[in-house]
Amino acid sequence: MSTLTSNRKRVIAGVVAVVLGVAAYALWAPRGDGPGAAAAQPEAPSKATALTVNVVSAEKRAWPQQLQASGAVTAWQEIIVSPETGGLRIAELLVDVGSTVQRGQLMARLSDDTVKAEVRKQEALVAQARASLVQTSTNLKRAQAVDVAGALAPQKMDEYRANEATARASLASAEADLESARLKLAHTRIVAADDGVVSSKSAVLGNVVTAGAELFRLVRQGRVEWRAEMDARQLASARVGQVARLTLPSGLNVEGKVRLVSPTLNAATGRGMVHVSLVAGQGAQPGQFASGIIELDSAPAVTLPQSAIVLRDGRSYVYVVGDGQRVSSRVVVTGRRQGDRVEVVSGLEASSRVVASGGGFLSEGAEVTVASVEASKAKAGGDR
Repeated sequence: MSTLTSNRKRVIAGVVAVVLGVAAYALWAPRGDGPGAAAAQPEAPSKATALTVNVVSAEKRAWPQQLQASGAVTAWQEIIVSPETGGLRIAELLVDVGSTVQRGQLMARLSDDTVKAEVRKQEALVAQARASLVQTSTNLKRAQAVDVAGALAPQKMDEYRANEATARASLASAEADLESARLKLAHTRIVAADDGVVSSKSAVLGNVVTAGAELFRLVRQGRVEWRAEMDARQLASARVGQVARLTLPSGLNVEGKVRLVSPTLNAATGRGMVHVSLVAGQGAQPGQFASGIIELDSAPAVTLPQSAIVLRDGRSYVYVVGDGQRVSSRVVVTGRRQGDRVEVVSGLEASSRVVASGGGFLSEGAEVTVASVEASKAKAGGDR
């Protein structure tokens, strides 16, 4: 019995030893030994890149230089409509704010009853003076006919002549008074001095007016302009006839032309004014405040697609593809923008290969796959 137990223990120990030996060989056996080792070993996977990108180069283009400015939209000229006579009541108002009027159009009428009566009175005085002149002239002619033989004393002839001259002067005075009365009657009609749009109205029906008091205010010919404020450096570059483009508070874009450049600067602010005539009917209204640009002569500019610019930490970056297809970031200074292109003022060489888009997904030193040359050219052409 004891002999059988001892044999079983020897068998079990032998099996355990064989298993441990096989396991040790599997763990410590050298790799690649033997003729079939190389064929059995799997290939290492190829290294993946960060992104497949298109590259572009900076292009030099002729771009117009621009002056940035802001200012108020005002009337080109304003017309103050006021009566030339006073003491009369406003009998009728024919226009309101926003009305378009033409030169000579009746805008308001003053009560004219008393003025008409004065005209009739002056007409009567003129008739009386004319009759008096006729009488004195007739008397002078008779006296001259009788005085052929020296029948009248010289003093009497002088008296006839003086009466005739006095009557003639009285008639001239009466006619002047009549003309004044008629002119006052014409002034009871308040008319527009020029074409324009009524921008304000202070006239009140039934109010007694005084001479020179403002009744209406017109935007002359409906024309408005943008008065852009600029410093001395900007003002020196502005010229009459340059194109200006501004954006209104409503979002509308309006175009105009420089009509006047201020010859002096404000002593308090050191800034001058550029007057830009705006095209009528585009939505610009006096009282608005707008910002815009004035285009100067064209100048060469180095440009990239806007998609190549990465904004980060308040600065502009581009990613340049270098040796080994690895990218490096460059800080650039940008300038003007036109369409989908942006000017690069500094920080980039013209020969650099720049990642056209997707730079926001890259990091410093990342390895990229550059698309085919044809794809890069097509991408660059699409950005234009």
